[in-house]
Amino acid sequence: MMAPLLTRRSILTGLGFSTIIGTTGGLVLSPSFRDLVLASGEKLAYQTHRLIGRNALAPEFTEADLSPDFRTNGNTMPASAEYQRHMETSFANWRLQVDGLVAAPQAFSLAALKAMPARAQITRHDCVEGWSAIGKWTGVPLAALLTQVKLLPTARYLVLHCADDFSGNAYYESIDLVDAFHPQTMLAHTMNDQPLSVGHGAPLRLRVERQLGYKQAKYIMRIEATATLANIGLGKGGYWEDQIGYDWYAGI
Repeated sequence: MMAPLLTRRSILTGLGFSTIIGTTGGLVLSPSFRDLVLASGEKLAYQTHRLIGRNALAPEFTEADLSPDFRTNGNTMPASAEYQRHMETSFANWRLQVDGLVAAPQAFSLAALKAMPARAQITRHDCVEGWSAIGKWTGVPLAALLTQVKLLPTARYLVLHCADDFSGNAYYESIDLVDAFHPQTMLAHTMNDQPLSVGHGAPLRLRVERQLGYKQAKYIMRIEATATLANIGLGKGGYWEDQIGYDWYAGI
């Protein structure tokens, strides 16, 4: 007998959240209660994903499903002078620094990353603004880099520092090590069989397929392993999390 399909909604209902799911649309919550509910919802989403399974995969599609138009999200051209110089030389001298709580920090060139064993996957990008698109991503599994730099036992999170900014505030994002080692989590250098465009995050962007689009950091310059997120930015784990309170764990 097959086990019943385990979904986020079925788990929520089983945990007694069916009334909340069905009735929150018309509620006007006080700020303090709203923040408590949203924080509880984020925690529940995180726990649900872990219950479903650390290696549960996001749906994958075929090339026939590729979206004819894949919008760009976030910034489309970093203002950083350093980034501009790298763009002018097709990122020949660009390096991805991987450091922090690691035993063997390294700087990887784009050529070195492209020479590593690659993974390709066709997945759906879901933007918090309400649009979705299906694209093919090719890149190096993030786990492969982490194996090389040898994470220290105190490492709990990875912080991705990016070349773009909003009004001088640098963009960054973070994930925990469970998602970092997920089989679909990659550093993508190719989109739809073409080198990643600047608008889509060249030379390298994160793909963490079970989370919303703003977690898919673009223009990655450095990956820092850390024990806590408290001292990065405003301490909430990402640029949009800091600025307007987006969930840190944007699970879908």
